[in-house]
Amino acid sequence: MDYLHHVRRGIDYIEARLDSEIDLADVARHAGISQWHFQRIFKALTNETLKTYVRSRRFANALDKLAHTDERILEIALASGFESQAAFTRAFKKAFGVAPAGYRKSHQRIPFLRKVRFDEDYLTHLHGGVSLEPEVTVHPGRVLVGMRTRFFSVDSEKNNFATKLPALWAGFMPRIAEIEGGVASIGYGVIQQTPAHTDELEYLAAIEVRADAAVPDGMVRFELPSARYARFCHRGHLAQLDQTVNYIYSSWLARSGLRHTFGPDIEVYGESYRHESDESEVYYAIPVAE
Repeated sequence: MDYLHHVRRGIDYIEARLDSEIDLADVARHAGISQWHFQRIFKALTNETLKTYVRSRRFANALDKLAHTDERILEIALASGFESQAAFTRAFKKAFGVAPAGYRKSHQRIPFLRKVRFDEDYLTHLHGGVSLEPEVTVHPGRVLVGMRTRFFSVDSEKNNFATKLPALWAGFMPRIAEIEGGVASIGYGVIQQTPAHTDELEYLAAIEVRADAAVPDGMVRFELPSARYARFCHRGHLAQLDQTVNYIYSSWLARSGLRHTFGPDIEVYGESYRHESDESEVYYAIPVAE
């Protein structure tokens, strides 16, 4: 039996009904297998329950409406499966640290659940290419020096990260020797939203330095504050790193009980990183809070 095909059908059924009641038995029926089998297969493939996934996708749909439409919050709440605006507001604030109305006014874009891409590469990655549960720890503050660019990620119609980021690292690596006061042979990729909070992002390729280190021409200084991070290990070629990020945001974050703080994400390139190698390891960390 092609289980992947059945799961895809179930996912498509959910995606078409995010604004209405979704019965798990109907999802399984549309997928062509029993509810028990579908839920068990789904949990094995994604490391989360089908009920959690449906709730998270409807939350993501609500986020999109708050950001891009003028639809009333009450209507959004009811379409998301909540019995009242008050219940929706409580759940929203618990998950994201801000009320729906405040989120709409702030123009702060919450990174959250994308539709899971159930293809062979993604499933293979889940079963060996990423640590499904992260190490959650407090990272001390540090000072970085490096080179910066702006880019659009795979979530944007203007996606250009595949050209912008490799070009940035190619320009930065030969210049690392110019940086005095480096404290470790570890590279950092720092990803954060631009001040305008559009879908354009900023990326910093950098190394850690002493606090009094000079900044070479054409580079910038960046102070990374102390924060609690959930750190995942990405195993394999760097070209598949987006699959790890997709898992973090589309699966783990939704069921973790934690929320993204809107601080910068971090890529950590240590001794286990191998350029252009399937044997490479890179760490990807997101800042989290209760």
